[in-house]
Amino acid sequence: MKKLLFLATLALLAVGCDDDSAPTGEEAPELIAPTLYMDVVTGDGNKPFTGVLSVIPCTEGTSLYYGNYVNSKLSPFYGYYFVKDGELYASDSNRELYLPIGSYEMLYWGTPKYEEPIYAYPAVREPVYRIGGDMAQQDFALIKMPDSDAYCPTYDLVFACHPVEVGAEDLDTALRRVVAGLKIILKDKDGKVLSPDIANVEVRVTNIAEKLNAYTAEPNGNPCTVAFPLVRSTDGLQMTNGIVMLFPSMGIPELQLNITLADGRVKHYSQPLEQALVANNKLTLTVSIGDIFEEETSGSITVDDWNENHEEIDVPVLQ
Repeated sequence: MKKLLFLATLALLAVGCDDDSAPTGEEAPELIAPTLYMDVVTGDGNKPFTGVLSVIPCTEGTSLYYGNYVNSKLSPFYGYYFVKDGELYASDSNRELYLPIGSYEMLYWGTPKYEEPIYAYPAVREPVYRIGGDMAQQDFALIKMPDSDAYCPTYDLVFACHPVEVGAEDLDTALRRVVAGLKIILKDKDGKVLSPDIANVEVRVTNIAEKLNAYTAEPNGNPCTVAFPLVRSTDGLQMTNGIVMLFPSMGIPELQLNITLADGRVKHYSQPLEQALVANNKLTLTVSIGDIFEEETSGSITVDDWNENHEEIDVPVLQ
């Protein structure tokens, strides 16, 4: 649960509630707190969701944010839940939805608890939540790294949108992943320990969507380059990363490796992938390199993603 507490703290800090949307003081009618049941769509069928979940009610049939009653006052603070195995997990950080009986269009955005190691420093800019504001005009957006033209990876994000009759129906839905996952494994082509002359490796992935629409989860905005480092394993046989989450790509992305040597020289590798990065796909790219001091280096990249697609790429010259 340490990971969930960490994610909760980040999410609470990141909430973009406009100052103009302070509690209205409007006295509440009869309020209902709907029961919550959440699943995640996977290749093996639906599985109970565990993680942190935001629930954003909109006025029936529209994308206009309704708000949430907090302490019997209408406020812009959406529902916020810790969820374990699909159901509400007792936590002081939970902020349940309290709404009048009626029909609402419910948006669900969540960050799952991940069983595999994931990238430790994701960042994303959240939408602004204003009572009556149009969520279709809001986005989750990538955040640019300081002193760089590249952007940070995002969180793992799941999403759903459907109508709910509060007072007659529970908050019961199947969430779908709206980001792609990427894992890079850099190793010696002969299976030897990687050269100690490799000081660090930066991975850059181009043509990544800048934003996800808050109402539809569709990618939009400008194509961006996302960057992250590789970390050497304790046995020195490879350099890799926890799974990095990316917004889907806008066309075919290019993989770029910047390999900095101990003497300060930088070797470059770039190669377009054969297919786009799409939501709910995870690509594992294994890059095999030869002698980094040779002018030409051969190798291959193999891909194994969640949909069992495969590709092989010959690594060109490291320049």
